[in-house]
Amino acid sequence: MKRILVTGAQGQLGQALAYCDTKVGHSSGYLGAPPSAQSQAEEHWPPTQKTRLMLQSRHELDITQPDSIAQTLETLQPAVVINAAAYTAVDQAESEPHIAHLLNGLAPGLLAQACAERGIAMVHVSTDYVFDGLASLPYAEDAATSPISVYGQSKLEGELAVFSALPSAVVLRTSRIFSQFGTNFLKTMLRLGRERHELSIVIDQSGGPSYAPHIAQVLLTLADRLIAANRSDSQADTPAGVYHFAGQPNVSWYGFAQEIFSQAIKLGLLSHAPALTAISTKQYPTPAQRPAQSGLQQSRLNTLLGVENIERNWHEGIEKTLLALKTAP
Repeated sequence: MKRILVTGAQGQLGQALAYCDTKVGHSSGYLGAPPSAQSQAEEHWPPTQKTRLMLQSRHELDITQPDSIAQTLETLQPAVVINAAAYTAVDQAESEPHIAHLLNGLAPGLLAQACAERGIAMVHVSTDYVFDGLASLPYAEDAATSPISVYGQSKLEGELAVFSALPSAVVLRTSRIFSQFGTNFLKTMLRLGRERHELSIVIDQSGGPSYAPHIAQVLLTLADRLIAANRSDSQADTPAGVYHFAGQPNVSWYGFAQEIFSQAIKLGLLSHAPALTAISTKQYPTPAQRPAQSGLQQSRLNTLLGVENIERNWHEGIEKTLLALKTAP
C-alpha cells in the first residue's frame, strides 16, 4: 500500500484532504487521465484502495524539528508527503516575523531535505501572496515573485527552500481558501451577518476564492501521479515544479461576500443580509499589505489534468460549504 503523509491535519486543507479520503471516497480525489499507459496497466486507475492518508497534526509532527521529521518518516514510511502545514495569520506575521519565517520558510526546507534523503516525493502548498498584485492580468506559474508582506515573504522562502533540497518537488500555489472547516472569510461573513445590520467590504482586491476540497482533489491527484512516476521509474509523468490552482472566476472580496449572503438566505442560514458598503483598501488599513490583483493563471495544471476535469467553481463551493454547515450537528 502506497501511503501519503499529510502535515497540518487540523488546518483547512488537512481536514479537506481527510474529507476527500474518507467522507466521499478516495477515488473522488483523482482528476484527469492516468499518468501513463504503463501505470494504468499495472493497477486500476484511480487506485482507490492502494493509497491511504496518514494525517499528522502539529502535536504529532513538528516540522520545525529535524528529529521529529526523521522519526515520523522512518516510522510511517510514506511514498509522498503533502505539506499543508503553514502559519496563515497574515496580519499577525507583521509583528512576529520570526515565527512566520520559521514555520513557512525554514520548516518546509527541513521537511524537503528529509524527504530527499529517503527518496520520498513531496507536494508543498504555497500562496498567491508571493506576488505583489501590481499586474493587470493573472499571474503565470513562472511570473516574477515580489511579496509585499511578511507572510508572503515567508511563503516564498519556503518554496525556494523546498526546491533547493528537493528539485523534484511540486509546489501548488492557491488563494483565498474557504470551506466548512476551520476559520475563513465565508464563516466570518456568516457570523458578522448574524451580528450586524451593516458591513463594509473591500472591493479593490481581486482573486480566486478556492474551496478547500477542490484544492484537496488536486493535491491528491498530484501526489498519486508522483507515486505512479516513482513506481514506473519514469520521469515523463513526474509533475515537478510550480503549479497554480484557484477558484474561478476572479472576484473582489465585496463580490464574494454578496454571493455568500445571497446563498445563505436561500438556504435559510440567514433571515436577511446585512447592508453591504463597498470600500477601498485605503479605507480598511491592515498591518499587512495585500495584493490588489492576485489571480492565478493555471495553464500547467490544465495541461496536466485537463481543464474539464478540474473543479474550481467557487459558487458551487459556497453552496457545498453552506449545506455542510447547515446540516452539521
